Amino acid sequence: MKRGQQTDRSAFLPTTGEEIEALGWDRPDVVLVSGDAYIDHPSFAAAILGRALESHGFRVAILAQPDWRSADPWRELGRPRLFYGVSAGNMDSMINHYTANRKRRNSDAYSPGGAIGLRPDRPTAVYAQRCREAFRGVPVVTGGVEASLRRVAQYDYWSDKVMPSILVPSKAHLLVFGMGERPIVQIARRLAAGEPVENLRDMRGVAYLLGKSEPVPDHAWNDAACDNRTVELPSFTEVVEDKVKFAVATRLVHHETNPLNGRRQTQAHGDRTVVINPPDLALSTSELDHLHALPYTRLPHPRYSDPVPAWETIKDSVQIMRGCFGGCTFCSITLHQGRAIQSRSRESVLQEIGDISSSPGFKGHISDIGGPTANMYRMQCSKPEVEAICRRPSCIHPKVCKLLNTSHAPLVDLMKNSRKIPGVKKVHVASGLRMDLARNETEYMDELVQHHVGGHLKVAPEHTSDTVLNCMKKPAQHTFEEFAGKFAEASSRAGKEQYLVPYFISSHPGSGVKEMIDLAVNLKRDGYRPRQVQDFIPAPMDVATCMYYAGIDPYTMKEVPVARRLKARLVQRALLQYWKAENWQTVRNALMGEGREDLIGDGPDCLIPALPPRIPKGDRPGFEQPRTGYRRTAREGSHRRKS
Repeated sequence: MKRGQQTDRSAFLPTTGEEIEALGWDRPDVVLVSGDAYIDHPSFAAAILGRALESHGFRVAILAQPDWRSADPWRELGRPRLFYGVSAGNMDSMINHYTANRKRRNSDAYSPGGAIGLRPDRPTAVYAQRCREAFRGVPVVTGGVEASLRRVAQYDYWSDKVMPSILVPSKAHLLVFGMGERPIVQIARRLAAGEPVENLRDMRGVAYLLGKSEPVPDHAWNDAACDNRTVELPSFTEVVEDKVKFAVATRLVHHETNPLNGRRQTQAHGDRTVVINPPDLALSTSELDHLHALPYTRLPHPRYSDPVPAWETIKDSVQIMRGCFGGCTFCSITLHQGRAIQSRSRESVLQEIGDISSSPGFKGHISDIGGPTANMYRMQCSKPEVEAICRRPSCIHPKVCKLLNTSHAPLVDLMKNSRKIPGVKKVHVASGLRMDLARNETEYMDELVQHHVGGHLKVAPEHTSDTVLNCMKKPAQHTFEEFAGKFAEASSRAGKEQYLVPYFISSHPGSGVKEMIDLAVNLKRDGYRPRQVQDFIPAPMDVATCMYYAGIDPYTMKEVPVARRLKARLVQRALLQYWKAENWQTVRNALMGEGREDLIGDGPDCLIPALPPRIPKGDRPGFEQPRTGYRRTAREGSHRRKS
């Protein structure tokens, strides 16, 4: 920890028995167990949940990255009066721990010093077991991304099999799915009032596992358009044995994610049943403002002598909204945060920027003002009565819904005022930009390019094949071409030479060697050589994961080609970096296999030379001096051919 180091531990939620005793508590009401280091910042789950509970009068302790090999760290904090809250952390542990090729990562952004090995694989179940060992009879409530996205039977890429709901191995009393600030406070209040944990099964946003002889409770939710029917998913046995049933289950789960009409779901696991209640309703602006106004130190706990990389990345960033209506099939944000955009007020955001600007050591740069996406602030359906019955997985694919209010005016106003705050030199936009929403917003593009881009703007077209993009539920390739032209025009008006840095995914379902060759040709044509490549990782419960495992699009029930073998995945990765000398043989074999010998040679359109190049020692940076940005001049227009 560097900037403005806070050594007063009393400013943080307690993390040890000594800190609890120093506060004069006999014991905490709630102990939040997390697989991440404790960062007292609203971007970290333990902090925002802990502060939310604290604001309602509850005593909260944080057990961050405990040694899971025994229950002693749990016992040190004492028996919680109400419950344990268990989370793997801000990410699914397996994605955090392993690469797309199932190799162990060599660093962990959520641990001090980037150290690995401070949490087990699948910690939700492990931590829950230690909670029960430490103090029997204390309710265990799981939550976070790992629990949320594994609440039903799901395909696990790392074991290459369908696994049961995480409720089975964790044996948790309740599972809170989605963003859990409201449910966790409700749980604390009701337990404090003396209700048994079994009574809390009527809450929105929770799932639970019934006992062997327990019937499904007769609950109803009358606060939305839900018809209160129960949707029965194909059983765990069925989805293990039948990939078509797995695809059906995936579709049904995603079909019930709108809290305004989502229905309760059940899934049999042998002689027991998992019950998933309707999602919690979206937070209001005032509720979101309240959460961000809580007394965070915005710092790592003083116990850490080494910096926590994730905090270094976001310490001066500001979240202005949550949720995403994009519905990309490879992304878990819509599934976890919801499709409805929940925006903070202008005053709340500006207040936070002002607080950051006056903090010790601030150097004048807000690293990001955004959220899951950079430009969905205040966007919502123009007809609430239609939104209440809508079940579209995406509001903008295959085209932007005509009922969606896509005005960027509130965002432009916020961006303009954010850069006027004393002490702020620049407010950057680093969150992902929806090009299909921004391309026709001239005022927004001018504000963005003139004041919020530092020479390069990261965008994510993801692919150039419209077939693959359709599998992703991303906009067609011409959208990127049009946006690139508008970006160039705005940069020209601003008198700046700026570049787009596009990101692409290899091995996504629907993408074969032919599509990757076409992508490489596009990259060659545009003079862009990506230095970092993102390989598709099948995350639990994602639609694209269903495509990967079952080979079926769950919405159309049509077959989807998939690169499942490691060799096939490495070929696609090599084609994204076709110019690298070490990839020459792999790329040549791929081109020959597809009959594209025309791309081998010394011509201007060729991807690789006819003869193998010399591989530099250590693949020294600067080899062939690749460009790291993509710029289109305004005069190029949109005439370039599409793949």
